[in-house]
Amino acid sequence: MADQKIDDLPVRASTRPVDLMQLRTFLAVHRAGSLTAAARLLGLSQPTVTSQLRALEQHLGRQLFERLPHGVAPTSVALALAARIADPLDRLAAVAEPSPDVAVPEEPVHLAGPAELVAVRAMPALAPLVGQGVRLRVTLGLADDLLEGLRAGRFDLVLSAVRPRSRAVAAAPLMDEEFVLVAGPAWAQRIGTVDPDDSRELDDLPLVSYAEDLPILRRYWRHVFHRRLTARAAVVVPDLRAVLAVVAAGAGITVLPRYLCTRELAAGDVLALLEPADPPINTGYLAHRAGAPVLHHVDLVRRELLRRARDW
Repeated sequence: MADQKIDDLPVRASTRPVDLMQLRTFLAVHRAGSLTAAARLLGLSQPTVTSQLRALEQHLGRQLFERLPHGVAPTSVALALAARIADPLDRLAAVAEPSPDVAVPEEPVHLAGPAELVAVRAMPALAPLVGQGVRLRVTLGLADDLLEGLRAGRFDLVLSAVRPRSRAVAAAPLMDEEFVLVAGPAWAQRIGTVDPDDSRELDDLPLVSYAEDLPILRRYWRHVFHRRLTARAAVVVPDLRAVLAVVAAGAGITVLPRYLCTRELAAGDVLALLEPADPPINTGYLAHRAGAPVLHHVDLVRRELLRRARDW
């Protein structure tokens, strides 16, 4: 459900006390970056959230949020208001929480990212945290879909192959993926040395890709060979681990992130056909909702991923 628009009507500030529920709703929207996500967190309908925000804006005589294609962004007035009320409201909410003597497990950390990076890097890095009581719920998918889910409040953290552009999302650089052109031993022997200035012979070879439009291969051709790739794929399988497996088995050539095939390169299961001085690089990011409350286990997972990624 799309966020409803908060009407920007002429308003007059009131001298009456502010309704506490309106402030609670405002803070939830500010932290979630979305009316839909805030409504879900508060257990309210979205029209109710919209109505409470509109009433608060009329009471204050100020606009609090600007509508974005996905969610909302706080105005300077909203930022100042959130800074004033966040701590008092959080302390007030703590009064209603169970006694510190009652052990209440934290909610699972909802992590999302591309299947290959999650399987090869993130899951091994986070495995030790399970022994510390961290629970994980992992969703696999494409960056745009997962970032939309982050804005909507479905995820706590997203590993993204693209840099988020929404002001509702904050992101830290996680790692640099280097792309490498590889083939199985039989094909590598047949191809021999690849000349980056005369690579037309590669176009006649069977290409293996995770998508029909050859996104990684096309990027490699543009960056390294300085020309468009017009060939069609021989094999399309939507998982880079499967792409690696079929190339190692002799199906053809492909371009992969180096981290994904490090062991196979070392073992000779696949061979690099070219080692350019300036290989294509893609920066991955670890994203979270801007202004979201800092939950202990979410922060623990975030810091551990950033720490371990230094060696990726």
